[in-house]
Amino acid sequence: MGRQENPRSWCANRFFDWLHGNHLVYNTCWEDPRLDRIALKITPSDSLMVITSAGCNALDYLLDSPAEVHAVDLNYRQNALLELKIAGIRSLDFETFFQIFGEGSSHSFHDVYRKRLRPELSAISRKYWDDNQHFFGGNSFYFRGTAGLFARIVHAYIDFLKLRAPMLHFFSSRSLEDQRSIYAHELSPHLWRPFVEWMMKRSSILALLGVPLAQRQTIERTYPGGIFEYVRDCLDSVFMKLPVHDNYFWALYFDGKYTKDRCPEYLKSDNFVRLKALVDRIQIHTTSVTGFLNNHQGEIHHFVLLDHMDWMNVAEPEALKAEWQAIAGRASKKAKAIWRSGGLEVDFVDPIEVERNGSRTRMKDILRYNTQLSTRLHQRDRVHTYGSFYIAEFAA
Repeated sequence: MGRQENPRSWCANRFFDWLHGNHLVYNTCWEDPRLDRIALKITPSDSLMVITSAGCNALDYLLDSPAEVHAVDLNYRQNALLELKIAGIRSLDFETFFQIFGEGSSHSFHDVYRKRLRPELSAISRKYWDDNQHFFGGNSFYFRGTAGLFARIVHAYIDFLKLRAPMLHFFSSRSLEDQRSIYAHELSPHLWRPFVEWMMKRSSILALLGVPLAQRQTIERTYPGGIFEYVRDCLDSVFMKLPVHDNYFWALYFDGKYTKDRCPEYLKSDNFVRLKALVDRIQIHTTSVTGFLNNHQGEIHHFVLLDHMDWMNVAEPEALKAEWQAIAGRASKKAKAIWRSGGLEVDFVDPIEVERNGSRTRMKDILRYNTQLSTRLHQRDRVHTYGSFYIAEFAA
């Protein structure tokens, strides 16, 4: 059972549950796969389990040619999006594929969908996209889903402040000196107005982005100045310290589309060709992490857990324990697990007790954390909205 909720928390959590249970939430992945691939060191014999989200990163990991990738998500709409991408990789030429998933819109989408994509889909994904073809036929797909609604708000805010031109100039910067100057003098003084602070303090707004109340409360509790200062400091850091010319995460939010030189790896022409020979290695599962692992027969070498444990730790602590029991039961020798958190430091994994090799033991005694590498990679994170990043290896 979850912990007792006050009325305000109850309403916020029910709204979050309703939103995630009835809508496509993520239209793109908000975890930097470049860091994940360095952390995991994927080999051709590896089997991965990843939480699907928008499917971008599952395709990214596939470029390291693992034996198999299991994409798992409770929300069938997220899996339907990955299925649509796989169908496009299998059946389309690159230019058509990029128009749909790079630019987010195609006037010929209805024909392409009916003739080329629909036959490749499972029954449940076919039904979903039959009903939602309009996502790609008008405004950008990246303004769709609940995260896309937030992106539309950001887009309108940028236009209202007349920051479109300096924003485009900023993302075209080829030197840190130029981008720092543009951000410090032309963008930052105008972006952080009271309206943004008001939005950041609304649980309903954060729910659009997939941020549950528990994660927001973790940030409010651990970060000086709360979530507004947290978000502001995160963006100040990524925009002042890291090159933005290849930061497709934030450029997408401000522009509503990718460009061919600033996009996820699966949207690059050479990788698109490679993926045609690799996508059959992805298997999609609409279930929980625990449900998948309890029914899976083989070993898993890498677990990509995103940030969902922030929510589970508060709302479903027993389910979190069951999940780690399932992970421990399927993990190969020296398997790796990576996850992120909104908190600057979290300690909810280590105390969990699981049965492994015939005895009860705490996760603290099973996992070996590569803190040096995770800290170094976290500093290079192009998303930079997570408080911490964890790389843990199972003891042999």
